[in-house]
Amino acid sequence: MAHIQVPEGVPGIRSLVMFRPETGQYLYELAQVLLRGESPLSEAERELIAAYVSSHNDCVFCMSSHAAAARYLFKDKKQLVDFVLTDYQSAPISNKLKALLNIAGKVQVNGKNVLPEDVEEARRQGAIDRDIHDTVLLAATFSMFNRYVDGLASFTPTDPQAYEEMGVRLGEKGYALPHNS
Repeated sequence: MAHIQVPEGVPGIRSLVMFRPETGQYLYELAQVLLRGESPLSEAERELIAAYVSSHNDCVFCMSSHAAAARYLFKDKKQLVDFVLTDYQSAPISNKLKALLNIAGKVQVNGKNVLPEDVEEARRQGAIDRDIHDTVLLAATFSMFNRYVDGLASFTPTDPQAYEEMGVRLGEKGYALPHNS
């Protein structure tokens, strides 16, 4: 049960932005730009970074919903998501994405943990400044989202099917502000 009175049965951040749409609209706009806007990183890669950070923050709702979106977007390579969430270093992904996930993981703990050598390694693996920027902003933003969702104890479904449906919706429609009706 959520710590505040939010719409019953509405999962995760959706219930929180319905509670306070005047702030929620900006959170959803930010998510839309970060996860669906123009970027050298694919939408699937960005969803994967969001799921990875959320996993490390132990935010079940955000990890599950963004992992589902990443699976949907990766299509026939959807198994990559579970490999990354288990052990990204052994996952069959590019060295560039591994270097970016290393940076994302450090931001998740403390942004000051990102060292010049982490950035240089990402560059050696083909990352450009925009990849690095977007990775850090995704990791910082999802750490905030995770704390928002868990700090107010929003409803977290336990049925994997619920997340699969969210993944399809997020993959197809992106981040549209929910309505109270």
